[in-house]
Amino acid sequence: MHHNRTEHGSGDLGRREALQVGFSGFLGLGLADVLADRGSAAPKLSRGRVRSVVLVFLTGAPAHQDMWDLKPEGPSSTRGEFRPVATNVPGVEIGPHMPGMAKLADKYAIVRSMRHSIPSHELGTHRMLTGINKEPPGATHMASRNDWPCFSAGLQYLRPNAEGRPQGIMLPTYLNNGYGFCGQTAGFLGADYDPWHVIKDPNGKNFHVDELEFRPGLSVGRLTDRQRLLQSIDSQRAALAESQQVSDLSRRMQQAHNILVDGGLRDSFDIARESDETRDRYGRHTFGQSMLLARRLVESEMPIVQVNVGHMNKWDTHANNFKRLGSDLLPPFEKGLSSLVTDLSDRGLLDETLIVVTGEFGRTPKINKDAGRDHWSRVFSAVFIGGGIQGGQVIGASDKMASDPVTRAYYPADMGATIYSALGLDPSSQIVDRLRRPHQLNKGEVIAPLYGAG
Repeated sequence: MHHNRTEHGSGDLGRREALQVGFSGFLGLGLADVLADRGSAAPKLSRGRVRSVVLVFLTGAPAHQDMWDLKPEGPSSTRGEFRPVATNVPGVEIGPHMPGMAKLADKYAIVRSMRHSIPSHELGTHRMLTGINKEPPGATHMASRNDWPCFSAGLQYLRPNAEGRPQGIMLPTYLNNGYGFCGQTAGFLGADYDPWHVIKDPNGKNFHVDELEFRPGLSVGRLTDRQRLLQSIDSQRAALAESQQVSDLSRRMQQAHNILVDGGLRDSFDIARESDETRDRYGRHTFGQSMLLARRLVESEMPIVQVNVGHMNKWDTHANNFKRLGSDLLPPFEKGLSSLVTDLSDRGLLDETLIVVTGEFGRTPKINKDAGRDHWSRVFSAVFIGGGIQGGQVIGASDKMASDPVTRAYYPADMGATIYSALGLDPSSQIVDRLRRPHQLNKGEVIAPLYGAG
C-alpha cells in the first residue's frame, strides 16, 4: 500500500543506475558515473554555520522512550524496564545505557517532539533522509528516480565542490531490504548528484576503499597523463557533442580523476593511522570504527557524512526490545557516538560540525506480548550536537506515555531546513529535476530553539 501520493509511476532505478550509486568500477578508476558537471549557473551561497554535518541514522527506528524521553511515571504497560539517569545538565535525563552521552549533555539538544504521519520503514526513511513531509509524485517504497534528493544531493546541486569532490559520503552500509530504500540518492536530480556510498566495514581487517586505490603501475603522474590524452580526444569529437551520454561520460571521468588524485580524501580513509588506543576508545566494532572514520572525514572537510547504524531495520525491536537495547544496540552506539563528540570537541571542531542522530520514526508506547515495541511516528526524538546549537536543553515534549507531542511538533522538513541552513543553503532555494521542472528544495522551518530563539 502506498501512502500520501497523488500519482504513481515506475521510475525504478535501473540496473545501470543502481550500479552507479556506489561508484562501482568506473573504467578502472573505481568511481562510477555519479560524477558530473553541476553547471556554471550554481548560486553563490554562504559557507554557513558549519563545515560538516554528520547524520547518524539508526535504521529500523529506535525506541525514543527508552533512550531520550523516558516516562518513569507512566503505566506499567508503557514505561518499560529502564529508569532515567541524570546527565551533567541538571534536569536533563536520558536512558541508563548511555553513560558517555550522559556526561556530554551540555553539548547536545534533545528534540522530543519530532513527528510525521507514516510509520513505514521505507517511507519514513525517505522523509528523514531528504527532509520532506510527503513523498513526491511517483515515489514508492523502493528507491527510484522519482524520489526526493538526499541532503548531499541538494548541496551538490546548489554548491558543487570546486575540486570535484563529492559533497556527501554514506557508510558503511547501503540501506537495503531486498531493494534500495528511498532517500539514499539524488532521486529526480539524476545520478550526477548521487552521494558516494562506501559499502565496506571499517572494522574489517586491512580496511581500505578500493575506489581510492591506484592499480599497480599507476601513479598520479601517469593518471594525469592519461587525463590529458582523454581531454585531447574530447576536443576532437565535436560530432558526438549532441550525445548526452558522451558528454556525461567526459564529465564523470574528469571528476573521477579529481577524486582519485585527492591525497587528502585518500588519507582520510586510512584508518590504520589511528593509534590502537584511539581505535579501542571508539570500539572495535562496525559502528565505532564508522564514527572514527566520520571524524577523519570531518577533518578533511567532507560536508555531509551519513553513518548508517545497520543495513536494514537494525533498531526494529518488535521483540526483546529491552534486552536488545541494553546488550546489543546501545553499548556500541553510545561508545562510538560519545567518542566522536569528545574527539571533535577536543580538536576544536565541534562548533563547526553538526551531528544529527535520528531514526525514521519512534516506537509504540504500549509494550507488546513479545516484550517489544512496534512502529510509531506520531512522536519520537532526534538529537542535535555541536554546530553552534545551544546544548544542555530539551526542546519540545511528549505526553505522559510518549505517544504524542504536547508542545509544538517538528517534522522531517524542519530537520532538513535546519541541516541545509547550517550548511549555508537557503532551504527555499530552487532545484530543477531531470525534466526541467522546478521544485523548492525544502519547505520546512529551521528548529529555532536549537539556537536560542523561538
